[in-house]
Order: sequence, then structure tokens, then C-alpha cells
Amino acid sequence: MINPFRFFATGRDKPVIEDQQTVDKLYRRYRLSVMMAITVGYGFAYTCRLVLAVVKKPLIDEGIFSATELGIIGAALFWAYGLGKFTNGFLADHVNIKRFFAIGVLLSALMNLAMGWSGVLIIWIILWSLNGWFQGFGAPTGAVALANWFSNHERGRYYGIWSTGQNQGEALTYTGVIALISIFGWQAGFWGPGIFCIFVAIAIFIFLKDRPQTLGLPSVADWKNDHGVPETDSDGQPLKTGKAQLHIFKLPTIWVLGLASATMYMTRYGINMSGILYLQETEGYSLFKAGILLTIASTVGIAGSVAYGFISDLLFKARRPPLTLIFGIIEVLALILIFFGSSGHPILLIIAFAIYGFTLNGLLAVLGGLFAIDIAPKKAAGAAMGFIGIFSYIGAGLQEMISGILIDKGTTIVDGVRHYDFSSAISFWIGASVVSMILAATLWKVKVSD
Repeated sequence: MINPFRFFATGRDKPVIEDQQTVDKLYRRYRLSVMMAITVGYGFAYTCRLVLAVVKKPLIDEGIFSATELGIIGAALFWAYGLGKFTNGFLADHVNIKRFFAIGVLLSALMNLAMGWSGVLIIWIILWSLNGWFQGFGAPTGAVALANWFSNHERGRYYGIWSTGQNQGEALTYTGVIALISIFGWQAGFWGPGIFCIFVAIAIFIFLKDRPQTLGLPSVADWKNDHGVPETDSDGQPLKTGKAQLHIFKLPTIWVLGLASATMYMTRYGINMSGILYLQETEGYSLFKAGILLTIASTVGIAGSVAYGFISDLLFKARRPPLTLIFGIIEVLALILIFFGSSGHPILLIIAFAIYGFTLNGLLAVLGGLFAIDIAPKKAAGAAMGFIGIFSYIGAGLQEMISGILIDKGTTIVDGVRHYDFSSAISFWIGASVVSMILAATLWKVKVSD
């Protein structure tokens, strides 16, 4: 029998390869392979998480679930994901990330395949919670891969590229998954991504790599000669992984960053999970046209993630707060334009969604993990990502329940036709972004850890 602990354990360090040309060649090859696996793989796997956003109206119209019940189901995924991201973050610092991530994607795919066979609320909550847990394998894996394969002064750029994975997943959901639902019904929205992600899990297992040292390579800090503040304990000794993870809880900046991320995730998932319903009911858009607008935000968001990483690295010398404040102000203005300045003006609405997507995804990159990896010990990169993750998805889950209640309270039925008032939900979404911006602005001076 296979020992699961031994199966997931990271490999032993091999003797360092002496030939510098060989080291350079292998680093270049493996870094490309790692980036492809964590970015494209994460993006495809994301489709198994976001389906609920595009099946809400069919489920409500068919009387299967109410908006409040869908809010409970959505919250179950977010809370399970947040808890999974936290615990898996601590595990990811110790495991072979290629096996860890691949198994997580496979199990998430199986949960999606199990959806659609029942209309019982408790079964949906259980299955969607399990899906959230398995989805929580991905982000910590990406954080550990970035910390192990990319150095301090280049990590922002590569983190920005990796962050585009979620945009790829959102765009695929708002186009491909919506197409499946339109043709085959809402159940296909779960089954299609489930089948596809079985093959994604296989690809991740092939292309993702364990730590450089397990392949006979030096650490990336040594290879790039890019060292930050040394990671030491109170006795001046190098921090071991376990102590490095516990050290995170002593960093006030991590706690503030977690709250800033939580409130930003309230806005993010308020739009992601209820934006299509808002556009259908308030602006009169079809499911397809509403999906296109969210796709535009996600697609432009790819540029936002990459731009944030490059600008903060190259213009601000890896200092994140100044650019975070700039992005935050523009993101809030874009939200105001979406909800209060573009009704009846499709072109203006497209522009507003594009600006929102660009700035939001830059903010998600920095608040959702990049900043945490910067300031936490590198041996605890996965734990840092998990710590921020549990804040983020507690916020996302609370948002899902609060938004569901606010939307239900603003719903009236006249002559058998539902009419929605989203004003309370909109105020909640914009307010969350403002709070996030203020919290992030307090993190003006930080030290980058080695």
C-alpha cells in the first residue's frame, strides 16, 4: 500500500550541480514549466469553483433554490475554501507540490461531477463544501512554487502572471460554461468542467516541479544573488520551517493585510457571484450578454495583474503600498460608474467593467498573497498564503450570505413576475472596497524577508 504521507512528502535535497551552465539551463527550463503549471493549471481548475455564479437564475426560476439558499451554498464553498487554503498552506511548505496540487484538482473535478444529481439543499452544501476544500490546494501551491523558483526582486512580476490564472478561469466560466448551460442545461455547467479538469490534473502532475534543491539546484536566492532580510530566530539561528510558520502570527502587518484582503474579496465575489443576476434583472441583459461583460472584466484583469507586478517591481522597487493605493482609488471610481453612471449606455458600461477588472485584479494580486509572501519568511510562503486565504474567504463567504439576504429583501413579486432592488447590495459591495483601500493604505512601510 502507498503511504499517503510518504507520497506527498517533498523529495530529499540532492547534491548541488557544480556546472553553472547546466544550472542555468535547468533553472530556465523548469521555471517555464512551473509557471505554466501553476498559471494555466490554476486557471482551468478555477472553472470548477465558479459555476454557481452562472446557474443562479436557472435555479431560482425553476424553484430549486432561493437566493438566500444559494447564498448559503456559496458561503459553504468559500468558508471551506478559506479553511482549506489555511491548513493546506501550512502543509504546502512541507510537501511535493506537484502531487499535492494535482490530487486537489482531481478531487475537485469529482465533486463537480457529483453535482446536479439532487435538488436537496444539504447535499449541495456538503458537496460544494468539499469542492471548496479541494480547491484550497491550489493557491498555497502557487505561493510555494513562486517562493522557491523566483527571487525577491522578480517575484512581483511572476506573481502578477500567476494571478492571471483566476482571470482565465473566470473568462472560461463566463463564456465556455455559459455556452454549455445554454445548450445542455444547468447541470452541464458542473459536469463539463468536472470532466475537463480530470485531464488538467494529469497535466499538472507532469509539468509542475518540486523544490529546486530536490533537483540538484541551488536555492533561487543563491542563483540570483538576491537576498532579503535573513530569517533568524531569537538566538540568531536560521528559522526552520515550523518556526517560520508560527512567526507569521506575530506579524501585525499580516493581520491588517488579511482584513484588507477579506474586504476586497467581498467586493470581488459580490460582483462575480451576483453581477450576472444584476445585469439580467436591472439592465435587461441576456445570460450570454451579461457573461460577456464579466468576461471583459476578467480578460482585462489579466493585464491588471501583470501590470501591477511589473510596475511595483520596476518603478517602486518592490514596494507595494503606493501602487495599491492608486489602484484602490481607481477601482472604487469604476464601481461607482458601473452602478450609478452607465445605465442605458452599453459602451460606458463596458469601459467601466474593463477599468474595474484591471484595477481589481492588481489589488487581488497584492492583497491576496504577493504582499504576504514579501513580508513573511520564505520557508513559510504557503502558510502566509493560507493565513491570508482564510481571511479572504471568510469575507467572501460572509458576502455571499449578506448579498443573498439583501437581494431577497429587495425582491418583490408583482403579477407573478420578480422585481429586484439591488441598492443595498451595491452599497455593501462598494463600501467593502473603500474599507479595503483604507486598511491597505496603513501598510506603507514594510521589510521584505529573505
